[in-house]
Amino acid sequence: MKIADKTTSAVSMVKEALEKAKQYEDYHIFVSLNEENALKKAKEIDEKIARGENPGLLAGVPYALKDNFLSEEGNTTASSKILEPFHAPITATAVEKLEKEGAIMLGRVNLDSFAHGSSTENSYFGPTKNSKDKTRVAGGSSGGSAVSVALDIVQFATGTDTGGSIRQPASFNGVYGFKPTYGTISRYGVVAMASSLDCVGFFASDPEDIDLLMTICSGQDPKDQTTLPDFYDQQIGDPRRAIRVMRAGSPGAELGEGAPSDDSWGSTQQDPNTPATSQFAAQKIGIVKDFDKGLSPEIKQAYEQEIETLKEQGYEIVELDMPTLKYALPVYYIIQPAEVASNLSRHDGIRYGFRAENIESLEDIYGKSRSEGFMPENKRRIMIGNFVLSSGFYDAYFLKAAKARTLIIKEYDEAFEKCDFILTPVSPNPAFKLGEKVSDPLSMYMEDVLSVPLNLAGLPGLAFPVGKTADGLDLGLQLVGPRRSDKRLLTFAKELKEQK
Repeated sequence: MKIADKTTSAVSMVKEALEKAKQYEDYHIFVSLNEENALKKAKEIDEKIARGENPGLLAGVPYALKDNFLSEEGNTTASSKILEPFHAPITATAVEKLEKEGAIMLGRVNLDSFAHGSSTENSYFGPTKNSKDKTRVAGGSSGGSAVSVALDIVQFATGTDTGGSIRQPASFNGVYGFKPTYGTISRYGVVAMASSLDCVGFFASDPEDIDLLMTICSGQDPKDQTTLPDFYDQQIGDPRRAIRVMRAGSPGAELGEGAPSDDSWGSTQQDPNTPATSQFAAQKIGIVKDFDKGLSPEIKQAYEQEIETLKEQGYEIVELDMPTLKYALPVYYIIQPAEVASNLSRHDGIRYGFRAENIESLEDIYGKSRSEGFMPENKRRIMIGNFVLSSGFYDAYFLKAAKARTLIIKEYDEAFEKCDFILTPVSPNPAFKLGEKVSDPLSMYMEDVLSVPLNLAGLPGLAFPVGKTADGLDLGLQLVGPRRSDKRLLTFAKELKEQK
């Protein structure tokens, strides 16, 4: 990552990024620019460098902030009308950690309102356009984040991933997008969508940069009780692989009664069968049986070509039978709207944000403010969520979905006893036309069919570019790892990039 030093000033880096942001204004990437504060911070970093002080690991690096991260700089809208205007009294933990290391927020970028969507068309500020074709979607919900990196405006951008909102736009725009293990990065100060599914992650043009960002931002946070104990930079080898090798009866892999459990990913035990080229290198890559059905010809071809490339590079391809995954999408679209309905109930037109005019009663405050302030997709998810949680339907829908989610988690655990990582497509199609699916919610939801299983299971996933269609649209695939294998996953991605 290019940082400010005695030869490259932070001010010049920020000015260049601001010029690019204005140059690409017609892509609807930024909802607001942080120009004055960004230049002020850049000047302070240059002065630190001149004095010989430590400016931080990200000194002067401009980045784009998805507009559902709270920050005391500017207003947070989550690309919605109902949060306009909202000046946050706090700053998200992830943002604090980035800026402590000298990163400079260039501006806030567009998203589907409250992160509800797969195309960034559900934004109060209008859709963000694809980086390669302005007639197509950027993906969602983190469309602005992906395009800001793809067009080289910033070196990295923050994102949130509840059902694919980092990985899908990354694949649509030819950049790397990483969703960590659930709980790796604090969600404190991030506008909640579905609290048991939301993850904070990043976009960058190189997995090396994401690795650095993860080192900076991961860790337990007393303000977010779902965060995991620090494990990211403690990973050496893979204890689960050692267990798998032991079960297979390979010599030299006996762990005895002290073998690490599935929850001990911070273990420092090194598998003796790990190739000498890397202490993190993978040996077996899983592919899910029948997971390639329903793919567009371009995605299918890219997927098959990547499998052949991995074989040529010496990796063993393991076919996995995971029948429960076919239930992941309906399970997701029961659990997620239920949590959405709960989280959005706080937006009432009274405490903060938008309040409708011509109010005559308390009922008007709630009804009119929400009716005018929420986007159509927000309302749809609130209605679905309240339905599945309502008396008489809770057992039939939400409780059954929660049980099915447990089975999906178990199926992934069993799969990772047979392989190191799993390779799948991110989305069944390349970037589609703007307006093509807006009036067809079911078709839009189907775009998430390959990405939502990871969120239900809390697994890390990395979207990476693999090529282009005949029309020049970007194509991406994703690598999935066991829980808390985040650093190994990124290390493997770096190795794959070096081998190409």
